[in-house]
Parts: sequence; structure tokens; C-alpha cells
Amino acid sequence: MAAPILRLGCAGRRCALAGVKGASRHRRGAPNGFALNEMRVQSSMAPRPVITAQKPRKGEHEWAPVVGLEIHAQISSNSKLFSGSQVHFAAPPNSLVSFFDASLPGTLPVLNRRCVEAAVMTGLALNCRINKKSLFDRKHYFYADLPAGYQITQQRLPIAVSGILTYGVCEGNKRNQIITKTVRIKQIQLEQDSGKSLHDHPQSQTLVDLNRAGVGLLEVVMEPDMTCGEEAATAVRELQLILQALGTSQANMAEGQLRVDANISVHHPGEPFGVRTEVKNLNSARFLAKAIDYEIQRQIYELENGGEILNETRSFDSKLGCTVPMRDKEGKQDYRFMPEPNLPPLVLYDADSLPAGADSQQVVDIDYIRERLPELPSVTRDKLVQQYGMLPEHSFTLLNEVGLLAFFQSVIKETRAEPKLVTNWVLNTFLGYLKQQNLTVSESPVTPSALAELLTLLDGKVISSSAAKQVFEELWTGKGKTAAHIVSEKQLGLMQDQEALEQFCQAVMEQHPQVVTDVKNGNLRAVNKLIGLVRKATLSRADPTAIRKILEKQLSL
Repeated sequence: MAAPILRLGCAGRRCALAGVKGASRHRRGAPNGFALNEMRVQSSMAPRPVITAQKPRKGEHEWAPVVGLEIHAQISSNSKLFSGSQVHFAAPPNSLVSFFDASLPGTLPVLNRRCVEAAVMTGLALNCRINKKSLFDRKHYFYADLPAGYQITQQRLPIAVSGILTYGVCEGNKRNQIITKTVRIKQIQLEQDSGKSLHDHPQSQTLVDLNRAGVGLLEVVMEPDMTCGEEAATAVRELQLILQALGTSQANMAEGQLRVDANISVHHPGEPFGVRTEVKNLNSARFLAKAIDYEIQRQIYELENGGEILNETRSFDSKLGCTVPMRDKEGKQDYRFMPEPNLPPLVLYDADSLPAGADSQQVVDIDYIRERLPELPSVTRDKLVQQYGMLPEHSFTLLNEVGLLAFFQSVIKETRAEPKLVTNWVLNTFLGYLKQQNLTVSESPVTPSALAELLTLLDGKVISSSAAKQVFEELWTGKGKTAAHIVSEKQLGLMQDQEALEQFCQAVMEQHPQVVTDVKNGNLRAVNKLIGLVRKATLSRADPTAIRKILEKQLSL
């Protein structure tokens, strides 16, 4: 690596919020003069019936969709890729901008070691080959939030290449079959982010916030190995989990820390790939899946009806559920790539090539990072299946919902209930309430300790399943009561007096002689009716299993 270079400028230096008077209010890349009514005409295709790949027109071959992804992940680092400016979401505009970020003359880039280590760690987790020598390049294009007029990236020789990502897709009628699929990773490269243009100013101005300018990004380029929106969304979610497990990126899509561009085309099997379109800046897995599936069907519809697909960039309108054009890509944009003259080649080492007496603060050791890789999501899922005997699809759900695995493990530690019972309650009852209320795990009014206490009561046959649901509902209201307090207050505990329960059973049989006759005539289903009547008489405080045993004994079944 290069010798240390002094940073010029102050990391905390504030720059004024720049205003561009009379600037277009269209988002970045939106075509000028693209009227709202024209956009609606384009978007009106969303509800129209289209010819899908599963139902080709008679006499024609079916269509084969092809999907490739480019994913930009913001690196978890205290400072930016080439400057000492801090990285902090939602900071006041232009409060985290150094002289280099603003591209003042005479400033030079200084490579952030943490970002390099994050790239190496991510590459190793994705089974990539780490290049011991990689290069930085300048990618030239003009936009107001790119003050230098170019982006520092890795075009010729990136830091990692030739990897693979394995992910599982749920299939089957009940979505309970996990099909393992893979997508090839073409490369992972380091690059700096641009700033942010704010178009919604009340005075019809475009303002520029450079807080994000220079933030370190990992660009993960996937080969076109996927065929639908669900596969792409699942692959992105798996990558998100890996990045979070590694700590290389928080990968919060809502905060723009993970942004996806999807390249989509369709063709007849056995023929060359079709013309592709690119859907830019998708910021949720759900929107990613919808955008890809819509775009596939739109392209098939166009081709089936004599149209043609334009090589263009599109965006996804989440309200209308369709993609809309931004700009065409017919003429290849000349980015005028050139070697970055202010950064020497990035040199990495392994155990065999590490120079004797090398300063560990000045070099990055690939093998050192490899030995310290944390547990990856796939390993965690396997452990959950083996340790708790849960179904594979349950392990996927626990990891896919943010914070749910930690919640589950906390409940397991604090309850005497069997893991199967805990799994059922966490994935069905608890998660069901969260989705119904549109809450995250961290926003749940029921704590792991409260649920653990409830499941201990249920497992110990202190309360019935129906009573447990009543208690959970009371816990959800957030009144501060414990499960034991609710059981005592509402008298939900199971009857422990065997003699009293036998008397209830006898009374019910005497009050419903016809049902008893039906049972004795061979209609064993009528026993369930008797059980229900006894439970009603005991205000649901009797154990159905205990009731059945008493009834079978009294009826000599």
C-alpha cells in the first residue's frame, strides 16, 4: 500500500447548502419535459392483462426471463472512503463535508483501511477470489451532486472477483419447500458515493447535500442467473443478512444503505438474450420483486404485440406498481475511464506473501481476515434446525425478520417450555400480531421475558392453549401485568380438582342424553361435542385431554 498521506482540510468543516436556481425538479435521470399525463399513460399498463411466460400464445415458444443485479452497499465505517469526514445518517445538510469531499483544488484522497478490510471480508464470505493487487479508476460524468465531475471506482481490476451466493427460495403450495439456488458474483469493487440532490424545494430550486459524497460503497455485481422477482428479492435479502452478520454494512434499505439496480430482458429459450432494460435505485426487497415481475411481463407484452424493447433506464413507481422510463441508453455513455493518478495500486497480502517485519497497521492480511470471519446466516440456520428440531423454512423466517432470532433465543433461555412450543408461538402468534399491527420486533409490547413466563405456564399445564391466547392478548395491550397476574386475576388457571371435574362431566352427560346416545351408537365424533360442553361449563378452565379421559372412562369407551 502507499505511504500515508496527510489529509487536507477539516473533517467537521461545514459547507453552505448549495442552491441551483431554476433547476429541473425531476429526479436524477428523469427525462426533461416528461409530463405527468404521459407518465400515467405509460403506467396505465399496470392493470392490463399481459401474456406471461407461463401462458404463451398458441404456436409460440415460451419466454425465458433473465435478471442480473448491481447492488450498492454502504460500508459501515466511521469515516468516508477517501477523507476523514464522519458518516452519520440524517445529519444536517452539508455538516459532514471535508475539503476533499467538496473537491477543492489541491486536496488528495487517503484510502480508508476499514473500507478495504470490509471489502475483503465480504469477498471471502461470498467465496470470491481476492486480488492481491487492485486498481482505482476515475469514472467521468457530470451531475450537480458530484463536485469533482468524476467518481473514484474500480473498473479495470476490482478487489474481488468470481464468487457465488447461495440462497433458498420457498416453493410448494404451502410455501414449505426450500429450494437452494445460486447466483454467480462477477465482482465486488470499492467506490465512493455521490451526494444527494434535493428537488422538492418550495422555491423550485434543486439543493445539493454533500454529506453522502465520498461515503464508501461496496458494489456487488451479480451475473444474470435469476429468472423472476422472487429469486432476486431472496438473493438480495440473503446478501443483506450476510453483510449484517459480517458487520461490513448495516444494509438498511430504508436509509439508502443498500440500493439495487436490476437488469432485465426476455428471450426465447435457445436464442440470444434480448434487449435489456435497467430499473434503477430499488430500495426494498418487496419493490424489487414487483418491479422485476412487472418489467418481465411488460417486455413480453410488447414483443407479443409487435413492439420492441428499448435499451433504456427505468424507475419503479411503487404507487402505481409499474416501471416508467427515465432515459434511453441506445448511445453508449462515454465515462472516459482513466487510472486514478492520485492513488497507487492497492496491494494486499496473505500469510505466504506477508513481508517480514511488516507493520500490521500498514498492510491488509487476507488470511488474518479469513480466520476471523463470523458465523454466516447459512450456518446459523443449520444450527437452528439441528439444535431445536425446527423445519428449515422456520429457520429462514427467524433470520429474515429483523430481530426475531434474538427474540426467539431470549425466550428459549428464559422458559422451561419445549423448543417446538416456543417456535410455534414465536412464528405464528407473536409474528402474526406484529404483522397485523405493522410493527417491528423492537416495537413489540410483549417482551421475551413475558412470553417466556406465559409459555412456562402453558407447558406446565397451569393454563390451557385457549387461555394462553387470552393471556397473550392481555400482555399485548401493554398494561404492565405479568402472565401469572393475568391468570390469577381472570381465573384462567386449569382445574386441578379431579373430583370436581368428574362431577362436571357427569352433569353434562345427564343434561345432554341424546349426545351420549350418539356416542354409544358409535358416533365417536360426538365425544368432541361433550368435551366442548364440559369446557364451556368450566369456563374453559378444564384440560381437554383430562376431560376426554374422564368421559371415555364414564362411557366405557
